[in-house]
Amino acid sequence: MGLCSKIELMGPNAAQAEQPKLPIPGVKNLIAVGSGKGGVGKTTVSVNLAIALARLGHKVGLMDADVYGPNVPLMMGVRTAPSAIGERIQPIEKNGVRIMSMGFLNPGDKPLVWRGPMLHSVIQQFLRGVDWGELDYLIIDLPPGTGDVQLTLIQTAPLTGAIVVTTPSDVSLEDARKAIHMFLQVRVPILGLVENMSYLECPHCKERIDVFSHGGGRKTAETMNIHFLGELALDPAVRVGGDSGNPVTLGDAGLPFVAIAHEVERRAAQESSKKGPSIQIED
Repeated sequence: MGLCSKIELMGPNAAQAEQPKLPIPGVKNLIAVGSGKGGVGKTTVSVNLAIALARLGHKVGLMDADVYGPNVPLMMGVRTAPSAIGERIQPIEKNGVRIMSMGFLNPGDKPLVWRGPMLHSVIQQFLRGVDWGELDYLIIDLPPGTGDVQLTLIQTAPLTGAIVVTTPSDVSLEDARKAIHMFLQVRVPILGLVENMSYLECPHCKERIDVFSHGGGRKTAETMNIHFLGELALDPAVRVGGDSGNPVTLGDAGLPFVAIAHEVERRAAQESSKKGPSIQIED
């Protein structure tokens, strides 16, 4: 049976049915990475955070839920499609991370024109139809904004918390605040705010250049009483790594992402301790 046949599209009634927030078997922490708008480097943060956590000795999965712009396969350098064993989709493993993406099922430049019920179905398949195995962290790269995919995930999966990615610009921060308010309204803890493209260091004189303004992410985090996870520079090596399928966190240039991964470890542990003992549902 082909892999695409595993993604069963449900009708509107099925998509609208209320589903309990059951744990994902074997997964300790589900962490959503979101943003209020596109173009802020959300997937770059997701990919490098996943690799950084794996470098720290954790078992990590990366679920690409950005179904309209699934860039994880390109950034992770994955060209092969996953297989299925029985009714379970087998994730691709690369750089110590288990990966699932809509980009495996809809490769190339063909656009995906789907509405809510179909999006609901594929997200559920990715969460519960993929053989994730034992994971310390499942990082979920969300689409930009506050739409159907976000709501499906929030309503059906017990998230440990969310990370919001922004740049320092006022336009980006305005939309980031909307994403933060969305998570807070549905009682998803905010693990913190990441300010991406915070500054550019001149390769010649080492002067710091604030391309997109300065300090907006930290100020927003303080104003909204959430944790600030850190700044990430506008580094050409990050772009090269993403385009070539060799993320920068595989080398020493990725140490800023490792620092953020340490913060995510700490914040996730704090949130998990608030919830008390977890219940693992076996297959």
